[in-house]
Parts: sequence; C-alpha cells; structure tokens
Amino acid sequence: MMAPVLAESSPSDTIIRDPGSYRDPSGFVYRRDGQLLRQVNTSFAADWDALVASGFLTELVERGFLVPFRTVDTALAADPSRVHAVIAPEPIDLISYPYEWTFGELHDAALRTLDIQQAAQAAGFTLKDASAFNIQFLRGKPVLIDTLSFEVAKPGAPWIAYRQFCQHFLAPLALMAYRDVRCGILLRDYIDGLPLDLTSRLLPARTRLRFGLATHLHLHAKAERRFDHQRDLSRDGTAASARRAAPKMSDVRRTALIASLRSAVAKLHWEPGGTEWADYAGRTSYAESAAAAKERVVGGMLGASSGARVWDLGANTGQFSRLAADLGKQVTAFDLDPGAAELHYRAIKRAGIENILPLVADVANPSPGLGWAGTERRSLLDRANPDVILALALVHHLAIGRNVPLAAIADWFGQLAPEAIVEFVPKGDPMVDFLLSSREDVFPDYTLAGFRAAVAPSWETVTEAPLEGSSRVLFHLRRRAPG
Repeated sequence: MMAPVLAESSPSDTIIRDPGSYRDPSGFVYRRDGQLLRQVNTSFAADWDALVASGFLTELVERGFLVPFRTVDTALAADPSRVHAVIAPEPIDLISYPYEWTFGELHDAALRTLDIQQAAQAAGFTLKDASAFNIQFLRGKPVLIDTLSFEVAKPGAPWIAYRQFCQHFLAPLALMAYRDVRCGILLRDYIDGLPLDLTSRLLPARTRLRFGLATHLHLHAKAERRFDHQRDLSRDGTAASARRAAPKMSDVRRTALIASLRSAVAKLHWEPGGTEWADYAGRTSYAESAAAAKERVVGGMLGASSGARVWDLGANTGQFSRLAADLGKQVTAFDLDPGAAELHYRAIKRAGIENILPLVADVANPSPGLGWAGTERRSLLDRANPDVILALALVHHLAIGRNVPLAAIADWFGQLAPEAIVEFVPKGDPMVDFLLSSREDVFPDYTLAGFRAAVAPSWETVTEAPLEGSSRVLFHLRRRAPG
C-alpha cells in the first residue's frame, strides 16, 4: 500500500492526504490530526468565491444534495503555498463505491447527479465532473461529496461532464436493466466508467429503438469512434481538417440534454427475481418459534455489545440489520445477492430509515484496492472498521460452500471488529445438508466443538445460546486483548 503523503506541519500535526484525491488541481482531501478537511487551491479561487457569494452551495446543502461543510481557518491547510480556503465536510461513515451499490442506489445516484446539474445551470454554474465516485450515501440518501466539482458556466459551452455521466451511470444501468444486473461489477474494472463502444456492443439490438439509449449510448459511441479515427488521421498529418472546432450549445439545448438524460435513466428498471437469495428470508429452515427466538437473542446480544457501527455480513433482505438500526446502530449491510440487497434498499427507502446502507459484496472476495498504486479506490477493509459484526447463517457458506477453514474465518472476523455475533449451523441442519448434497463431506472438523476450538485462541465467548427449536447456536464473541 502507498505510504500516506505527509505535508509540512508542526511536530504535533499529522497530515495524511487521501490517496484518491489527487486528480483535481482545484484542491484535495486530507486529514489533519484525524479531522477530515478539504483544501481549496488558489487556482480555483475565482470559481470558489463565486460559488460562496452566490449562496448556491448553501442551497444545495439545504436541499440535501451536497454534503454539509463548514469553512475553517486556512492555518489548517496541508499546503500553505497554494491555499485559498479550507473546509471541513461532514464525514461519511463508510465510503462506498458504485460497483458495490444496488441497482436502485446507482439509479438514485444518477438522478441526483442530474438534479445537481439542473440546479447548477439555473444558478449560472455547471458540474465539471459527473463521476459516480463523487456521490455517497448520507442518512440514506445520495449526496455529492466533491464540493469543488463546480465551475462558472461559460456561455455557449456544452456540458463538459456529459460523456462521463454516460459512462459512469447510464451505461452500467442500461446493461444491468437489459442484460444482467451483475454487469454492475464491470465498474470495478473500469473505474473511469464503462467504454461506450463496449456498452453499445453488449446491449441488445432492441435498445437502439429506445430514443434515450439510442442517442446517449449507441450514437454517442459511434460519434466517439468517428472522432477517434479523425484524431488518428490528424496525428498522421493526412487530414489536418479533422480537427474539430469547440462545439457550441445554447442554454435551451443544455437544459434539453439534462431532461433527455433524466428520461433515459428514469425509464430503466430492474425487478429482483430469479436470484438465489432474494426470497431466502421467507423460506428459512427453522420454525416460526425458532425465528422469533433468534430475533430475541440477537437483539439481546446487540444491546449488550459496545460501539455504534455494525457490519451485517450476509444481511439478505435486512431483518437483523433493521434490528441493529432500531437500537441506534449505524449499519452497513452486505450481501452477495443483488436481488436481496435491492429489496433491502427499497425497504429502507420506503421506511425512511437513515442508518442502514445495503451494499452488494461477496465477503469471501471483498472489494480490493484499485486505481493508481492500488490505493485510489481503497479496499473494503481499508475504508472503515466496525465495532460489531453480525455473521448470521454465514459460517457454513464460508466453511463448506467456499472451503474456508473455521480457524481462518475466526481470524478474519477478528481482523474486522472487536465483537462478533455469530450463528453456527451444524451438520444435520437442512441448509448444511443441502450444501453437502452435491459434494463429498471433507469437513470432519465442522462441528460445534470444532467451532469452539477455532474461535478460542482469539475470542472469548461472552454468551453461547442454543437457538430454541433448532440445532443452531448463537455466539456473542469478544476479541481477546493482545498478549
């Protein structure tokens, strides 16, 4: 991993620049003695002063479109030679990435980006970036976190971020809606957005009859190919006339462009169905009395746990995430099934729940560090640390479904959090028997005694509770102190 970039400071200060905040010459994000700050560079002074004087940023914050921030003393700058202003944004509990979002989350993030551009145009500004990575979820809703993404609009100029919006939002949403929802993971390989020519080839032919997709994806990709060809000719000196004059776009046409993009996004839908775990909560392998007992016991364990941040690993549609949220915990709910995670997101959105963030993630293959030097987009485990993990009906999928030894599971849980609430599902349970039905049982240590032995070196058992009406056992574990 890239070492933190330390700025000049007094001996008592530690300044760590965010490794993903290097592309924008307007400013950068850093932490000074743990406080999250953003420096505004002198190169962005004119635009920044115009934004502040107009009241536009304040309006966006009040509408819930922009992350709240406050201006602080420039003495807190990380690079005093270039500082114009310093702001302190409200921290996000867990930075998530678009390749971890559900279809609904990406869809809402796209619409919010267009809302912001529409508001910017009305105020005489424009978004110069339309990266999905500039959007995060705060209190259950998508907000822009890049306060420096704006600039004063130039008369007659096109929307400079149009192509980026299509690559980061419209292209993956179209593939998820028309091909397979799992196409969202392509954003992990293409962190600068999906190539439009690739998207055009992968989409079914019928999408060429959809005006928005035909215009903003298929014809857009064709225009890009033509321009790339002309640019190559120009480089060879065989067609100097291929150089294009800067395009012009009136205010009316820019407004129409945003309306057209909004229509194209709004018409994209995906309904969870046919995925393995989307209806799992309704067909669990234990009786109603056992399910009620499990909720009661888990609730008691959560109430006895310390800390406010919970990661629910294998959350499905969020029954126990909701339990933790009702106790005032900040919950990140992970599930590898995009259908289950989508249903979870829709449920919390309908209910107005602000302290749960559903994400699509495989806990056996979490998001790695990506981008420049492998740190521009941080690995999941490098972004935050929970106080408690919930691992309910998960261990058997890792141990038998993925061949991960129990000791390795216990060790990994210990790297994540100081406390864990874990459900052990023994052989003889219908779900474990199902996993073993198509393979040889090569797991002699997969027993309750084997699980106790696996967790003993790094965990102390606070509570061990057999689940009434079931052979399953719930554990509240607390990480042992070093030494």
